Amino acid sequence: MNPALETGPQASPGVLNRPLLGMLTGAALGIFDGLSALASAPEVRPEIAGIVLGSSIKGFVAGLIVGVIARKLASSRTGVIVGTLVAAAVTAPIAHLNAVAAGNPSYYYKIMLPGALVGAIVGYVTMRYGRAPRRPA
Repeated sequence: MNPALETGPQASPGVLNRPLLGMLTGAALGIFDGLSALASAPEVRPEIAGIVLGSSIKGFVAGLIVGVIARKLASSRTGVIVGTLVAAAVTAPIAHLNAVAAGNPSYYYKIMLPGALVGAIVGYVTMRYGRAPRRPA
C-alpha cells in the first residue's frame, strides 16, 4: 500500500511530538493573536506588551491541551474542532473579564474570535505535522 495514502496516527511524518508542537505553535501564534488587538481595539496600545505576553501564554496552554488530546486522535478535522473548542474555553474567561472591566461587550468577539482561530490552526498543525505516539507492535 502507498504510505502517502495512509491515514491515522501512524501516517504522521512529524519530528516533534504533538504536545510539544502544540505548545510551540500556540505560543508563536499567540504573539500574532495579541498583536491583532492593535487592529481590533487601538485603545489598548499602552497595554500591548501584556496582551502579547498573555496571548502567548494562553496559546501555550491551549496548545498543550490540544497536543495531549491529539495523541488520541487520528483525524485532522477532529483536531481542528478540538483546537477551536479548547481555545474558546481558555479565551472565554479572559474575554469576560475584559468586557466587564471595560464595559464593552464587543471585547467578547474581539478576544474570542482570534483566539478560536489560533486554536483551529494549532489543532490542524498539531495533527498534520506532529509525530503520533508510537504504538507497540
